[in-house]
Amino acid sequence: MSRVPPPVIAAAAAGVQYLQTRDRRPTLWSGLAAAPFTAAAATLAVWAVSRFADEGTTVNPISFANVTTLVTDGPNRFTRNPMYLGLASALTAHAVLRRSAWALLPAAGFVALIDRIQIRAEEEALAERFGEQYEEYCTRVPRWIGPPRA
Repeated sequence: MSRVPPPVIAAAAAGVQYLQTRDRRPTLWSGLAAAPFTAAAATLAVWAVSRFADEGTTVNPISFANVTTLVTDGPNRFTRNPMYLGLASALTAHAVLRRSAWALLPAAGFVALIDRIQIRAEEEALAERFGEQYEEYCTRVPRWIGPPRA
């Protein structure tokens, strides 16, 4: 089955958010409220991509064949999906910036779609490739966010 790249899905969700909120302009206060989500999105994206690059493994979410290393440090200590969490944070920031609770719906839709389709396929591929090492990692680190478990 061919997959749509997650950044394309996130861009589509952002487009829906824009259409929902085109009459709502950002304010100084909404910008300040959105800032932590924006900072989290940027930090997660840059940190995760740099860790994958350091390990020489792919960030391509469509082709699992090029995965060479299981990255378990950096942001992957807190979430198994820092890049997707970054995209979700960016969508949340956009909703807050535009002052719209309705704009959170496309963000939630992105999370649900990625969680049920993309992440499950990636987890199956990683379990097949890394076996017990990946299973142990999954017991320690949550799929989305949280403190590491002992």
